Amino acid sequence: QVRLVESGGGLVQAGGSLRLSCAASGNDFSINVMGWYRQFPGKQRELVATITSGGSTNYADSVKGRFTISRDNAKNTVYLQMNSLKPEDTAVYYCNTISHTSFGGPYNSWGQGTQVTVSS
Repeated sequence: QVRLVESGGGLVQAGGSLRLSCAASGNDFSINVMGWYRQFPGKQRELVATITSGGSTNYADSVKGRFTISRDNAKNTVYLQMNSLKPEDTAVYYCNTISHTSFGGPYNSWGQGTQVTVSS
């Protein structure tokens, strides 16, 4: 199984920026897709952005033009650069990976979540 450790959340004023990081570790795995999701209180988790091993990206309409997802395949790390943050971006952000091992897959893994709070 893949273990994901997130960092970079916190409190920021509206219009500010934050950068989230998520490092994957484990044995014998190959990550196909890395992504970020977020969850608002009382709501289901929703997609923020994903990136494939080849670098293809996908963004939720609400973050297009403000957030940028990137990954370092050598470090098995995915980043989310969040600019022009709005109070409505306040949520718990979760890292996600879809991976395979020599024994099979795909395996869907989640990080522990990191709180992002944007004050008005």
